[in-house]
Amino acid sequence: MSTGTKHTVKAFDDDMDEIRGLIAEMGARAETAVVAAMKSLSDHDADLAATTRAEDKIIDNLETEVEKLVVRTIALRAPMADDLRELIAALKMSAVIERIGDYAKNIAKRVPQMEGKIPVAATEQLGRMGEIVVEMIRTAMDAYAKRDVDLARAVTVRDDDVDQLNKDLFVDFVAYVAKNPKNAAEVAHLLFTAKNLERIGDHTTTVAQMIYFTETGENLPDA
Repeated sequence: MSTGTKHTVKAFDDDMDEIRGLIAEMGARAETAVVAAMKSLSDHDADLAATTRAEDKIIDNLETEVEKLVVRTIALRAPMADDLRELIAALKMSAVIERIGDYAKNIAKRVPQMEGKIPVAATEQLGRMGEIVVEMIRTAMDAYAKRDVDLARAVTVRDDDVDQLNKDLFVDFVAYVAKNPKNAAEVAHLLFTAKNLERIGDHTTTVAQMIYFTETGENLPDA
């Protein structure tokens, strides 16, 4: 291998390490945002909700950095095959993780508009949805760091639980409003919260599918 080729390979590896680091940071911040949004909801903490909304800008900026670095790496290094596949996947993953941050921000946005009177059953079910999607995000980012397709596959399985909880909550909320029509506005906020959590689950599943594709060159079965 010539010296020039060695330098090119080293430069490409450095670029990939930086991209992976940015993706990992985005994932960690998205996970933290979901946890904070759900805590602000359960505690009716407007200050925490405001902090969660403000910090979403950091995730947005990280996505921009990933996009710039991926474009630069493709232009300067002319990657082929597996390397190009990972770069394109990183570009897509950053966009999806940014959306997860947006959904967490959307949950936090609703906190100041609510009175904090959440039915106990709803608190438990929403809390369970939040726990599962946080677990999914953490597992997906672990799969990304370890290049572990089995972990990626495990993420997609958990999404079924989130979908079922969302359906159950919808039925419960409709029944609750029928008996407590004066609380309809509050319940509407909770329904939107459940929908945002369901979408976070969907987007995390997409991240897992991209990890699987990056490592295997194939789509995740039954995805």
